[in-house]
This record gives sequence, C-alpha cells and structure tokens, in this order.
Amino acid sequence: MHRHAEPLLLPAPIQRRVEAAVADFYRPRGVPVPDFSRPPGEPALAAPDSMSWQVFKNPLVLFIGGVAAVVLELAEPRVRSGVWEHTSFREQPLERLKRTALASVMTVYGPRSQAEKMIAHVGRLHDRVQGVTPAGRAYRASDPQLLDWVQATACFGFLEAHHAHVRPLGAAQRDRFYAEGGPAARLYGATGAPLSQAQLDALFARMDAGLEASPIVFDFLRIVGEMPAVPWAVRPLQKLLVKAAVQLVPEPLRERLRLIGPYWHLSPAQGRLVNALARQADRLLLRSSAAVQSCLRLGLPEDYLYGGSIPP
Repeated sequence: MHRHAEPLLLPAPIQRRVEAAVADFYRPRGVPVPDFSRPPGEPALAAPDSMSWQVFKNPLVLFIGGVAAVVLELAEPRVRSGVWEHTSFREQPLERLKRTALASVMTVYGPRSQAEKMIAHVGRLHDRVQGVTPAGRAYRASDPQLLDWVQATACFGFLEAHHAHVRPLGAAQRDRFYAEGGPAARLYGATGAPLSQAQLDALFARMDAGLEASPIVFDFLRIVGEMPAVPWAVRPLQKLLVKAAVQLVPEPLRERLRLIGPYWHLSPAQGRLVNALARQADRLLLRSSAAVQSCLRLGLPEDYLYGGSIPP
C-alpha cells in the first residue's frame, strides 16, 4: 500500500484564494450551493475508504480526466450530436463544465438522498434528448448503450489521470475503482457499465469501430484550453493540462482522431511539471471541498483522505 505524504496547507492568503477558486468551479449559476457537511452521518453512494474518494479529491485529476473523457465521448457520433446539439456547452462552456464537475463530486461524496435526487433529475433531462446524427443515425440520450459509454469514459479518464500523474495503480485497485462506480451507474441507467478493467477493455473494443474523427473534438479542445477553468495559480498552464488529457486517450484512437504531432504531445519537461502539479494537488487540503466536508459529515477528521493509505 502507498502511504500518503502529509497534507499540504498553503500560506493563509494563498490558501484562501485557492479555496475560493476551486469552490467556484463547483458552483454553476442558478444551482443552489450544496452543503456536503450535512446531514450528519448520511452516507454517500461510495464509502470513505474507497478508491473513488481518493481519486476524486484531486481537482487537477478531475480536470485532466474529465477532458479526456469528453474527447472519448465526442468520438462517438450519437453522443457527440447529443452533447453538441442539446446542451449549452458551445454558448456557456464554463457553466456547463461546472455543472458536470458538481455532478461528479455529488455522485461520489454527496449524501445519498441528495445524490439520488440529482441523478434522477439528470435522467429526466436525458429522457428529453433525442435526434438524428448528420449521418442519419437516430439517437436517444437515455439509450443504455450510450449511457454505458459515457459512464465508462468518465471512469477511464479519472482513473488514468490519477495513474499517469499522481501514482501508479495496480490491477486490483483498478478493478475496485470500476466496481465502486456500479451503484451510481445503475441509477444513471448505465446498466451495462464496466465493473472491472477487463469489462472496460471489452467495452472499448466493442465501441471502437464506431468511433470517428470530427472537427467538434478540436472545437471542444480549443474552448476548454481557453476558458478560465482552473484556479488562477495554474491558469497559464491550462493548455498543458489539456495536452495531458489528450495523451490519456489510447494511441490508436488518438491517431484516428488526428490528435497527433508535437502540439498534442507533452515534452518530458512538461510531463514532469504536470506530474508535480497533480501530486501537490493531491496533498492540498481544501477545507471547502466536497471531499473534506463529506469527511466531516461522517464524523471523520478533515485530513482523513490525506493521512491514510491507498486502498489495496
């Protein structure tokens, strides 16, 4: 097992600014700010000693992994049409990203009753989304096959971002992470979402023939590289984080999506820099974060996720 380094607290003025910036990323306009510290004792869909609670506490892992997941989603033409034609991403990309980020942490850390309520609301929104791709293929956002793909790509992105930039994860840890996502996946309607690395590999193999290049992938990467999406302290490095996300996409698919060449490749020095940032972010104790507030809700110390060990 890997022991964590001591939790990191920045000098007070900087800590306050970083806390505020990270908290703002999970506060989309028009959405009530959830209180993850209440009600006392209510469990989440995932347990505090889970791999999920460790992975999702790191905001840079969520950014890198989330961008990689969306690239994979947009490679599927039915998902791409649903996202690009029926959401506000093009007009309000940052607000859309904030809503997705809040949904992610609510699914992992939120009180079960609130998480289930949010997931049910997302399901009702999915029920309204249907259409036809430019190639004439009908789609519904509530299609279990598409929901499985979205769930799988999200889990893949977050896990691979942690593995690549924080610490390597073994086969048992990978299987545990995917299995932990099962209860939430079923609530979302992703009844065939992978519950192990082998199941994820099989799903990727089944979906591979239908994945394709699109200018929309490049539009997405341009938008997410330019929007003020990360705390001010690392904003000059945001495009490096986007490159790191692209590199998580399996290489044969990157080639098919035309995400090749020096522009999309981190140099060794850039890779070391991203690793250093992600590892520091993994130690950074953010008292306003869903992770810390949820620990307090369950009667655990605020540094619970920083002083223990990675589950085997």
